[in-house]
Formats: sequence, structure tokens, C-alpha cells
Amino acid sequence: MSRLSFLVATHLIRLMPATRLFGWKRRLLRWGGVSVGEGSRVHSQAHLDTAYVSIGHDTWIGGGVFIGGNPGAPVTIGHRVDLAPRVMIITGTHDVGTTDRRAGPGRAETVSVGDGTWVGAGALILPGVVIGQGCVIAAGSVVTADVPDNTLVGGVPARRLKDL
Repeated sequence: MSRLSFLVATHLIRLMPATRLFGWKRRLLRWGGVSVGEGSRVHSQAHLDTAYVSIGHDTWIGGGVFIGGNPGAPVTIGHRVDLAPRVMIITGTHDVGTTDRRAGPGRAETVSVGDGTWVGAGALILPGVVIGQGCVIAAGSVVTADVPDNTLVGGVPARRLKDL
């Protein structure tokens, strides 16, 4: 029943105005099994692929954001985090397989985004990444490794550009 509740909740949210009715969206996500803090705002066109997501308070989830978690690899988004449009957070990946099929056995790794972090538009956060508190992830970056607290990273793959 919980997966059905989640699917109904996310479908109803997509029917709502993009940047309004945030209280109703929080209630629906909670009913669907997602942990959502007070004051958090989720754009109607954000896509949570799973209920294995925790969103802190006063967090913004922008339009076109995709968050994919797994039972063994949830996504944790801290307090006062801003996810700009089209950010992707992915927990699933594959080991490299044989020549017959290079996408070998699948696996999942948790992702965590620290309090106060700003993730720019179109950034991609890959499985297993821990982003510290107070970070800035530049637009279009591909984050493949952990990011220390108070660091600005950017590029493909993302690298440290500046301490904040």
C-alpha cells in the first residue's frame, strides 16, 4: 500500500500549480512515505522516483529535479538546501560487466546533501556522494566524489574551485 500511496501522492502533486500549495504538497509527500521538513517547497514538476528520500526544513526542490533513491540507498537532503531546476540525484549504478553486457550487476549507494548547500541548474550528483554543509555546486557540474564543507565545486567531473 505504501508504494501506491507514494504514486498517488506524486501524481496529485504534478497536477498542482508549479510554485504554490506547498503545504498540501508536503502533506501528500508525507502521506506517500517521504520525510519532508516544515517550510520545504517542492515544485510540481520535480520528480521523486521513490519514497526513500528525506528532505530537511526550508529546502527548495526546483522544477525538473529528479531524485532516485533505493531502499538500501536513500537520499538525504539537509535543511535550507536549494536544488535548482533539472538537478539529478542518482543512487543506482552498475558494476562494469563482460563484453556481452557492459552494464553488469546493479548496485545502489546513498547520497547526502548537507545543510545550506546550493546545487546549480542541471548538476548531476552520482551514487555514493556526500556533499558537505554550506557548499555550492556550479550549474552543469557532475559530482563524482565527496565535497568537503564550505566548498565551491564545478566542472565535469566537478573539482574544487574555491573554499567558501
